[in-house]
Amino acid sequence: MSDCPHLSTRGGRQSLEPPKTLTSSKFTSPKVTLVLVYHHFARPLLFKFDPEHIHDLTMGLLSYLAERPSLLSWVTSRLPVSDDRLRTQVMGLDFPNPVGLAAGLDKNGLAIPVWAALGFGTIELGSVTFRGQVGNARPRLFRLPENSALINRMGFNNEGSAAIAERLSLLRGSGRWPKIPVGINIGKTKIVPNNLAPKDYAGAMRVLWSHGDYFVINVSSPNTLRLRELQATEALESILKSIHEVRESRGFKPILIKIAPDLEPGRVEEIAELAHKHALDGIIATNTTVTRPGTTKNLNEAGGLSGKPLSELSLQTLRTLASISDLPIISVGGIFSAEDAYDRFAAGASLIQGYTAFVFHGPTWVCDINQGLIKLLNRDGYKNLTELRKSKAK
Repeated sequence: MSDCPHLSTRGGRQSLEPPKTLTSSKFTSPKVTLVLVYHHFARPLLFKFDPEHIHDLTMGLLSYLAERPSLLSWVTSRLPVSDDRLRTQVMGLDFPNPVGLAAGLDKNGLAIPVWAALGFGTIELGSVTFRGQVGNARPRLFRLPENSALINRMGFNNEGSAAIAERLSLLRGSGRWPKIPVGINIGKTKIVPNNLAPKDYAGAMRVLWSHGDYFVINVSSPNTLRLRELQATEALESILKSIHEVRESRGFKPILIKIAPDLEPGRVEEIAELAHKHALDGIIATNTTVTRPGTTKNLNEAGGLSGKPLSELSLQTLRTLASISDLPIISVGGIFSAEDAYDRFAAGASLIQGYTAFVFHGPTWVCDINQGLIKLLNRDGYKNLTELRKSKAK
């Protein structure tokens, strides 16, 4: 049995569910205590309030925990899963497990040690823009509990590259920097016109270059006006040339591009060609969608949809990319269970990321995924995830 108690199997597929009782004698471990507290008390209470207000309160709490190593050591001793079958080496980086925190949750790098303590194999900060900005008007974040989904139109709200670089520098100097890769997702400053986007992206990257283990160019968020126009070939080429110049002057670090799940036919292939042409090191698929597959609430709210309804779109994009490109792919979008994650690796993903699933299922989500992946690898006779991916590619 998995050490993560709410990993269940239904119809041959694993799913994350809260325990059905508080009194069963088998629910006694610290992990189970976290499950019980989150699913039966914390989440029902938190979901009664405005999503962004709760997000801000949560980040404040996590920031507090990040500065208290003694508390984090208690978490670290109980949640992370350490197993060589999960270790992944890609883009010249070593990931202790393949489950990453997607960009958007910790935009300003407030809780980096906490994410590592919870067992994430990598963390992606941001999106960070060259200049700080407040983002779009509130309300701009909406829960769809019946769909296990979120809609957001945040608009790259963040403190800006200089302030975040200073925070990351202080964290490194404190000795609390985690031993996992930390990526930084770069977005365009809202007031900068698209024709000046190359300079804006490059400016943010220069400021943050010494602090990230890899960088992501975000031209696919639906929440900054006309941003997705930068996925067009000519505009994207200009940005990639500018970014390449930064790397040429500062030394090698992996650079990826994050793409949308609802591109026009043929655009995925064109972007993959550009990624090869400009020596990018990977592709993140995908961002949120402006479509509303399978949702029943907040249909008229503008913004990007994430969570379970995004799953099929994200998986389709992954399969398309894997069929035409040998670049590493980080798959994100609708990954809630270990079976979901396993399907992504079988389809060609090198790593996965999550955000919405973490919100709905709480602090043991990473543990659940990793424990479940080990069980599935054992079931199918694979030594590791690389062997699984290669066997399916034949």
